[in-house]
Amino acid sequence: MTNFADPLQIPEEFMQAVFRQAREAFPAECCGWLSGPAGGASVNGIRPVDNDQASGNHPTAAERTAESAYVFSTADLLELNNSLDTETPARIIYHSHPNGQAYLSETDRTVATSPWGDGPAYPVQQLVVGIDGERVVEAALFDWFDDDGWSMFGIPGGFGKIAHYSGADI
Repeated sequence: MTNFADPLQIPEEFMQAVFRQAREAFPAECCGWLSGPAGGASVNGIRPVDNDQASGNHPTAAERTAESAYVFSTADLLELNNSLDTETPARIIYHSHPNGQAYLSETDRTVATSPWGDGPAYPVQQLVVGIDGERVVEAALFDWFDDDGWSMFGIPGGFGKIAHYSGADI
């Protein structure tokens, strides 16, 4: 049995803000995080981040451009980490895919998983926005699930989709 968390509620104003950031960054990937009350069911803040992919600091895909990868700067990553000890921590990390598809790529999954492979790198859900040259096509929310004994069937723990959202003409 998988243990998915309930999808955090993303108020429309914050989803639209993420969509607008994805449009402004297009054809590059946008990124940032949504914050909210620790233990709460929704988010109530947004922290856009400049995609620092050009710095070459991506942990697994440094050779890629901002059109196919994203990375937070060291300062932004420190701020995200520090938020985890506050009353309104980062709850969702988001980024866009300028190919119009909202999926958690193999690179995304690797970076979002702890170096030991035993859970997520951060206690957050992952939002991916699929955008193309004409519109925001879709968005999807992912969360970590534990294997709960499924590994005997070859199904390890990992990230699974917990919500899907319609796009917008942005």
